[in-house]
Amino acid sequence: QRDTWRKDIQPGDIKDSINEAAPDKIKSLVVSEVSREFHPNFSAKWRRYLYIFPLDEDAKPISGDELSSMILENPEYKASRSFDVAKVDKIIRQLEGKMLSYKIFARDTQASRSDGPAAECFMFHSRAAVTKLYSADENCKEGATVMCIELVANRFLRKMVRVLVATTIREAAAGANEDALLNLMDATCRRATAPPAPAEGLCLVDVGYEDFDEQRCFIVE
Repeated sequence: QRDTWRKDIQPGDIKDSINEAAPDKIKSLVVSEVSREFHPNFSAKWRRYLYIFPLDEDAKPISGDELSSMILENPEYKASRSFDVAKVDKIIRQLEGKMLSYKIFARDTQASRSDGPAAECFMFHSRAAVTKLYSADENCKEGATVMCIELVANRFLRKMVRVLVATTIREAAAGANEDALLNLMDATCRRATAPPAPAEGLCLVDVGYEDFDEQRCFIVE
């Protein structure tokens, strides 16, 4: 079998080349050598997502007409009139430490990934909190008040994060019990959950190839 791996290129060379290619747009922090058996998707033990949702300046229960245009102008997403971030946090925390089937929270999945073990995910971490989001522009001193939802799981189904976010906000606005999401797990129709929240608020923060450590997260006790 022909050896296709270059021996004359070191991880540091790759890091430098990436950083020199587009210094204002992308930056490589770490480049490391892995075995030939490594697969960036199948070797991963967990993924960490953030969903950033704009709030009003008081960071109290908010109203739909105060949300950003990216949410109000999305025809598939109908913002709840008001919700409390603390309530969102209580509801979404109920998913932590549980292996559950998230088929009801997925969208556009193949039949083979819509039921059974293929739809099961283990949620390591699920929290919500209010924070400030600052611009990279040095002239912009005022930060925007946002709700940040942080989710870490061994895997996520298609559009699962966005549906979880939208459904949690809907349930919090309706004054639902803390186990609202758990109760929806047994639903048979995906219309029981909310349409996906806009993609603009979604960020893939990290993919882990070692055991999960909660101290890596932004929202901790």
